[in-house]
Amino acid sequence: MPGPQERLVEQLARIKELSGLSLRALARDSGLSSSSLSRYLNGQLVPPWDAVVALCRLVGRDPRPLRAVWSEASKAGPAPAPRRNDLPADLFDFTGRQRESTSVADLLRTVGAVALDGMAGVGKTSLAVHVAHRLAPAYPDGGLYLDLQGFTPGQEPVDPQAALARLLSALDVTHLPATLTERAALWRSELSRRRALVVLDNAADADQVRPLLPGAGRSAVLITSRSRLVSLDGVPPISIEPLAGDDAAALFSRAAGLDGGPEDVSQVLDQCGGLPLALRMAGARLRHRPGWTVAVLAERLRDSTNRFDAVFGMSLRQLDSVQRRTFRLLGVMPGTDFDTAVAGALTGMPAGRVDEALEELVDAHLLREIAPARYRMHDLIRQYAADLAAEEEPQAGDAVRRVLAHYLDRAREGDPAWFDLEYPNLVACVDAAVRIGMDEVTAELPRAMRVYFFRRRGTDEQSRLLEAASVAAGRLGRDELRAELLSDLGWARAAAGRINEAIDAYEKSQEININPALHLRLGLAYRDLGNFEVAREHFRRARSGPAASQALAFEGWVTLRLGQRDEAIELARESLNLAEGPARITGLVTLGLAEQDAEPIGRALTIAEENDLEHQQAWCHNQLGVILRTTDPERALQHHERALALLENLAEVQIEIDCLHEYAATCRATGRTAEAAAANSRIIDLARRLGHPRDEQRARESAA
Repeated sequence: MPGPQERLVEQLARIKELSGLSLRALARDSGLSSSSLSRYLNGQLVPPWDAVVALCRLVGRDPRPLRAVWSEASKAGPAPAPRRNDLPADLFDFTGRQRESTSVADLLRTVGAVALDGMAGVGKTSLAVHVAHRLAPAYPDGGLYLDLQGFTPGQEPVDPQAALARLLSALDVTHLPATLTERAALWRSELSRRRALVVLDNAADADQVRPLLPGAGRSAVLITSRSRLVSLDGVPPISIEPLAGDDAAALFSRAAGLDGGPEDVSQVLDQCGGLPLALRMAGARLRHRPGWTVAVLAERLRDSTNRFDAVFGMSLRQLDSVQRRTFRLLGVMPGTDFDTAVAGALTGMPAGRVDEALEELVDAHLLREIAPARYRMHDLIRQYAADLAAEEEPQAGDAVRRVLAHYLDRAREGDPAWFDLEYPNLVACVDAAVRIGMDEVTAELPRAMRVYFFRRRGTDEQSRLLEAASVAAGRLGRDELRAELLSDLGWARAAAGRINEAIDAYEKSQEININPALHLRLGLAYRDLGNFEVAREHFRRARSGPAASQALAFEGWVTLRLGQRDEAIELARESLNLAEGPARITGLVTLGLAEQDAEPIGRALTIAEENDLEHQQAWCHNQLGVILRTTDPERALQHHERALALLENLAEVQIEIDCLHEYAATCRATGRTAEAAAANSRIIDLARRLGHPRDEQRARESAA
C-alpha cells in the first residue's frame, strides 16, 4: 500500500490534471513558485497546508478531505530521494573486454579513478558505461554521467566551470561559487559525503578533467578520452585496443544474427579493423540483407579505401530516402542528445514517421537509444552525417531554425524537470542561434529560462547567455526586452558576488527603462556594498512598484543599520501589513532585530522552512544568533553554526560574509578567539576576491 506521501502526490497530480494547466501556469494562478510546485508534485517536498488549499480552490475542490493524508505526510516527511542514475543504457550486445573490465573495476575499487583512452570508435564509452552498470550496487548514491564534448563535431568542449555547474546541479546543489577553484572544492566536498560513480566521457585533455576529480572519500571517477591523460596524478590510464580474434568475431556475429556457422568472417573483421562501432554497423547491414553472404559483405567493404566511409556508407544505403535525410539532418542539430519531438522539428515530419525513421537508424547502429525515446549519435557518425548534410542538404539551415524555435516554445512552458534534462542542449541552442544570427531565439531563450536560472543563479553560463541575449535584443530594437535582460544579468552577477558588475548592468538597464523593480535590485546591490544611504534611497523609489512590501522591509533593514530604530520598526510593520507568505520574512526579521525580540524572527524562520527557502533559513538563524548573543550565547552559537551549515551548499557569498561577521562577534563574546580568527580570515579571503573593501576592513578591525 502506498505511504501517505505517495497518496498526497497522487491527489496533487489529480488536481494538476483537473486544472488543465501547465506547471508554470498552475504555479502562477495558485500563487506558488514553479520550483516548489514541481517538488510537491514529484514527492521531494511536502507542501504547506496553505499551498494545498490554494491548489484545491483553483479547481473548485474542497480541500478538507485531504487534511488527513496531508497531516500524515507532514509527519512522515518526504519520501526518500530515488537513487540518482544518469548513465546511458548499457549495450545489450556488449561483447568481450573481460580483461579490461576487470582492470577498470579493480582500479575503481582501490584507487577510485581510471582513464580509458583509445582511438575513435574503439568502444571506450561502451566499456565505461558497461562497467559502471556492473558496479552500480557498490555506489548507493548513484551514477553521474557527463559528456565533456572533447571531440564532438560542431560543439566546443565543455568548460570546466560549466561542467562543475552541471555536475553540482545533478547533486541538487543549486547556488554555485563564482570561481573555478571554489566550485571544484565544493564538488569535492559534496562527493566526500557520498558514494557515487562519476563517468566523465569524451574528455579533451587533462586540463579539462583535473578540476572535476573527486578528493578524499568513497566516490570514484571513470574518464574516457581519445588522448592518453598521463599527466593526471592518481588516475591510472588504460589504453583500449581494437577487438581481436574471437571477441571481434563474436560481436560481428551477434550484430549480424549469425549462428556461428562455417562462413569465414575474418575478411570482414579485417575491413572493420576490430572497431566495435564498425563491427556492429557491418553486422547490421548483413542482417538486413538475408540474401547476402559474409563474402559478399566483405567484397562490398573492400570497395572503399576508408573503413568508416565503407561501413557508414553501406549502412546508409540500406535506408530509404526519408531515413537518409533524417540521418543527414541529425548531423547539424544543436546539442548532444535529443528526443523524438526535437527530431520531428528538425525534419518537419509527423511523430509517427519520425519514430519509424529513428528506429531504422537505431537498427542500423547509426544512432543509439540511450533512454526510452531519447537518442545520441557517436561523434564519428555525427561528423559523417554533418559532412553529407553540407553536400546534400541545402535547406539544413531551415531545419536548425525549426529546432531552435521548438526549444524556445518548450522553454516558455517552464517545466523544471524538462530544464534539468535539456539544459546542455539549451546552451547549445543559444550558441547556435548566435552563430546563424537568429536574434529572436538568442534574446528570448535565456529569458524563458529565468525560472530555471533562479534556482541556479550566478553561473557563468547564465551570465554569458544573458549578455548575448541583451545584445541580440538591442539589434532587434526591442528596448524593453533588452532592459529586462540587463536587469537579469545584473541579478546573476550579484548572486555570484560581482556587485560592481551587477550595478553596471542595472544602470545600463535603467538608461533604457526605469521601473520600481530595478530600484529594488539596485538597493540590494548597494546594501551588499554597505552603502546604506544610497540603498535606502533606491528602496524608497521601489515602494511604488508591485514589490512594495519588500521595498519597505528592506528599507527598514538598512534604516536600522543607519541607527534609526523607531523608523525601522514603523517600516517593518508597514511592510507586514502588505505582505503574505515568504514576502513577510524580511519584515519579520527587521522587526525582531529592531525590537530585540526573537519571536518575530522565529516566525520568519518557520515561513522559510515551510517554503524550503534555505538561504532565508540561514539568514534567520544568523539573526537569531545576533538576538541571543548576550542572553544565551551558547544557543546563539548553535544558530550561527546552523546558518553556516545551510550555506555550505548554497554558495550565497554575501550572506555567508554577513553570517561570518556575526559568528565572529559571538565567538569573541564567548571567548572563542581561535574560531573568531578563522571566521575573520575567511571573510578577508572572500572580500578580497569579490572586491568588497568594507567587509575586509570590518574583518580586520574585528581581528585586531
